[in-house]
Amino acid sequence: MITASVDSKLAQQSSLTAVSEILNGCMCCVLVGQMQTAILEIKDKYRPDRIIIECSGSAFPATLAFQIREIERHTQGELKLDAIVTVIDAENFTGYEDSSPTAMMQSSYTDIILINKWEHVSERQLDTVLDHLHTLNDTTPKVKCEPGGGVDPQLIFGLETKLFMDRVGYEDSTHHDEVETVTLLRGTGQACTNCHHEHEEKLDAHDDRCDDMISRDVLEAALNSLSKESIWRVKGFVRIRPDGDVLILNWAFGRYQLTTSKDGDAASGVRLTVMGERGEVRRAVRKFATSLEARIA
Repeated sequence: MITASVDSKLAQQSSLTAVSEILNGCMCCVLVGQMQTAILEIKDKYRPDRIIIECSGSAFPATLAFQIREIERHTQGELKLDAIVTVIDAENFTGYEDSSPTAMMQSSYTDIILINKWEHVSERQLDTVLDHLHTLNDTTPKVKCEPGGGVDPQLIFGLETKLFMDRVGYEDSTHHDEVETVTLLRGTGQACTNCHHEHEEKLDAHDDRCDDMISRDVLEAALNSLSKESIWRVKGFVRIRPDGDVLILNWAFGRYQLTTSKDGDAASGVRLTVMGERGEVRRAVRKFATSLEARIA
């Protein structure tokens, strides 16, 4: 499986000190050792005050917490699990929490619940979300994020969680069955050599690799056609004509961001990771792939 390293590219363009992105599998199930290695590497190389592990919406919190508890013992408490934070998408939570055991687990076992995108829904819809959350977990604080601004870091740091101290009652073997991941590819994976001269020259000379590029209009039309019922996340890289700029795509539940890659990442015309409902995502993504003239890997 080829997975696009979108999150690390976006983080590298921010003020974060270091990023270690773990690809090609489930961090809860098969990449346990990689997460531990990445955490210890960041600790030894950068000596950070905080390490934030951002997981996908399908992550099983208990398995990850137990891994960090093990690191805590290995480092004699130099690293320790501080807090488990769950972010709720107010636009899309209702309904999903009933069909996803993992969503129920994430909402039930957490130190704080942050409610995001609440400003995009009506008061009645927000009340419905809160009712569901109180049913799943009536003791954990629930805080609305500031639109576009998140929350004060002091609110989520220093909580010293007591969750997942032992494995009793937390076992789960079904969470990884909920999500299926496919990859869309178009092109050779090499950059068009005519596209890296600060665009001083027009692409008059034909290069087959230029055919891998797509227009922004085509990309946005294809994104707007996606069904958020079966497809939950699309992320990756797209090379845009006519200038060959590489855009970093981050799409989730109908909303997306396109960010120009500062280093020009020598990606193929299209390299996208698509995540969605197991058994449905391949069927649901076919029209999208056809629009981009991409193949499903």
